[in-house]
Amino acid sequence: MLRMVKRSGFKGTVYAVNPKYPSVEDFRCYPSLAALPERVDHVVLAVSNARLEAALDEALAHGARAATIFASGYLENDRDPPLIQRIATKAKAAGMAICGGNCMGFYNDADGFWAAAFPSDRPPRPGHITFITHSGSIFGAIAHHDPRFRFNLCVSSGQEVATTVADYMDYALDLDSTRVIGLFIEAVRDPARFAAALGKAAKRGVPVVALKVGRTEEAARMTLSHSGALSGDDAAHDALFRRYGVARVDTVDELAATMLFFAQGRRCARGGLGAIFDSGGECEMVTDLAAEMDVPFARINDDTRAKLAQRLDYGLEARNPLDAWGTGQDFSGIFRDCTKALLDDPDTGIMVQFADIRTGFYVHEGYLEAHTAVVGETAKPLAVATNYTQLQHDGIVERFDAIGVPVIDGTANALTAVRNMMAHRDFLARGEAVPEPAPDGARVRWAARLGQPRPLGEAEGLALFTDYGIPTISFRIADSPASAETAAMKLGFPVALKTARPDVLHKTDVGGVRLRLSDTAEVREAYAGLSARLGPRVLVARMVEGGVEVMLGMKVDPQFGPVVVIGAGGVLVEALACVTHELAPFDATTARRAIERLKPLKRLLAGVRGSPASDVDGLSALIARFSVMCADLAPLVAEIDANPVIAGPHGAIVVDAAVVPRAAAGI
Repeated sequence: MLRMVKRSGFKGTVYAVNPKYPSVEDFRCYPSLAALPERVDHVVLAVSNARLEAALDEALAHGARAATIFASGYLENDRDPPLIQRIATKAKAAGMAICGGNCMGFYNDADGFWAAAFPSDRPPRPGHITFITHSGSIFGAIAHHDPRFRFNLCVSSGQEVATTVADYMDYALDLDSTRVIGLFIEAVRDPARFAAALGKAAKRGVPVVALKVGRTEEAARMTLSHSGALSGDDAAHDALFRRYGVARVDTVDELAATMLFFAQGRRCARGGLGAIFDSGGECEMVTDLAAEMDVPFARINDDTRAKLAQRLDYGLEARNPLDAWGTGQDFSGIFRDCTKALLDDPDTGIMVQFADIRTGFYVHEGYLEAHTAVVGETAKPLAVATNYTQLQHDGIVERFDAIGVPVIDGTANALTAVRNMMAHRDFLARGEAVPEPAPDGARVRWAARLGQPRPLGEAEGLALFTDYGIPTISFRIADSPASAETAAMKLGFPVALKTARPDVLHKTDVGGVRLRLSDTAEVREAYAGLSARLGPRVLVARMVEGGVEVMLGMKVDPQFGPVVVIGAGGVLVEALACVTHELAPFDATTARRAIERLKPLKRLLAGVRGSPASDVDGLSALIARFSVMCADLAPLVAEIDANPVIAGPHGAIVVDAAVVPRAAAGI
């Protein structure tokens, strides 16, 4: 630890406390904190679990404001409450910040101080990346292996007994040097502060890149046993990240690539990807992969094509993506001028040269010269990406880094980073979403009913939806063959007949629905069958034909509140498995973006095989109002479903509604 403090270049005073030795690494040792000549700010507790509580008590008595704890905090045959909880309680009561326990410490490169549990040859090179991770191994992988990563702060936060990811983020967002925040997280221990930190980052335009693990049931179980914290519902995390423009990634390589691209400080401009290659085959490969990953290429104009044609060797096509390698004559100048031409095109938002560079090769030295000439003449992001990740290129990578051009290893990693850059650009361009207010008095009118420990019947659910301004199907309740026939005639044929038993939420599962009844005889026959099995009370509704079935649902996440699920509905739910999630409430524009993400549903709504296009604006408005209702009723309800919602050419309408109060769910 003392050797690492020396390497960090820390300018403050460091005291070694160890009663066994007179000195360690030329630092005088003191027998205790009480023996120090002055009060210290930060105590690094490098002691065993058996001595941890006493050491923390000594630090608190000394008046230290912060501590780093490497130990796990677990004791065999411990008492109740266990050691880790006792430490957390004491630290929080004293207002002490703690890195850990069970962590690897941190590198504060902005201030030049390292609290490090293990030795490393990493150089003290301050930069613009804040990286916070629950995993010590990921901390070591990112911080210790690659000189491309320059941090202002790199933290192994461990168990977060007193100080959480949200606290580190809040601190980093007040640093002028922070250009991007990277997260590797298992669980969110302070949901409100975490959401607030994401909101602060969004407001300040600082991108956040997150790798959230624990998405599957098995991974979540491992997270619980490993860190003692619930990992939470992944759909809720997805919705949270989407609301605040967080770039979610799946692998450490994608996390690293995206952080590197954002760290250069240039923001993606309007338009698509400009790409230049020295290989026709690799150009085709990247073109295919970009299409699969929804990364658009810039649509260059005729002036740009003319500039490219003027510089390219005979036989090469002036296009984007561009294979620019010809005879090899003046290749550096050709790549310089073609890169500049692509960058200058008004539809190029970001530029990447794909090349498998290696140190000491004259061709790649020529590419470095080309980028050196171009990088200062543009404000657009510019990078080099390799298509193979196992290259001998450390030396030339550092030289590219020195001119402000990151080198990203791996085709998919680079395209993921490009997509994330574009997504953050689009997020910042949206402006603030302003949902509609909930109707005055609606929650008050329904509070008593929603306080009862039984689900709402469909009729009640539809009435509730109507009270929140959500279009619903016309219906009547009947309890006899005659009243069912009368209801059908007043509504107009064709009609649907459903059981109205309030305890039956999924009517189709019990054969409780008859559709497209075209006359009174069919109504009588359907009523006889339903009433004999499920009781006399039925709901008669006018059939809605000629639309696309959409499903809406809501459940209240214990960490982040009401989450709305949007997807293909009716029989398409299982067939398409096409859903997305948003935190409630939200506006119609957000709802429309959600629909755009659901490509199979989007195609159906656009009209297929001669069917008319659905009113997507009307559907978006309905979904937004549904989200407002969900947010307003979240203190009272556990689940709400609208399935199906029929989206047709002239609007959207809720056909079936199910509402489960919290009291009915045993909450």
